Amino acid sequence: MSIQGLCQWLEQTALCTALRESNDVYPILLTGHLAALAVFGGLLLVSDLRLIGFALKDFPMSQTVGRMRTWKRVGLVVMLSIGFLLFSAKAAEYYANPWFRVKMILLACTGVHAFFFRDTVYSRTAELDGLKELPGSAKIAGWVSLALWTGIVIMGRAIGYYDAPGAP
Repeated sequence: MSIQGLCQWLEQTALCTALRESNDVYPILLTGHLAALAVFGGLLLVSDLRLIGFALKDFPMSQTVGRMRTWKRVGLVVMLSIGFLLFSAKAAEYYANPWFRVKMILLACTGVHAFFFRDTVYSRTAELDGLKELPGSAKIAGWVSLALWTGIVIMGRAIGYYDAPGAP
């Protein structure tokens, strides 16, 4: 079965059909997705700006990044879970959308980014507290994170403005 066929099957399941055809549930899910993005994105922005050295310089890195970690994870899980439900309701349509595909590639890149910088930056925030100058790896991690998540948000907005060729 092709990916397109899998997407068509997914959106035809009873749950996904009900989501898509509901006048209330789909908009509520979309609102929840955006609310979770706001929570996650706001906390991520503060963490990244601290890593770069642009904000909250008077606060220890471990305190700034560490205290937000749990809430960022909650926001991310909620955002991804709801995002999957939104995708599943219109899977074939989204799969054909080039902006959706770019968004998924960028999302995968955030996973690679987190894995790559986990041992050198994200798991060592207490060690960064005592340094006069933040290492380049911390700044790069912050900049790359900002770039990836900005791209994801932009692509998410672009999804809704894509008209498939031959669409009415």
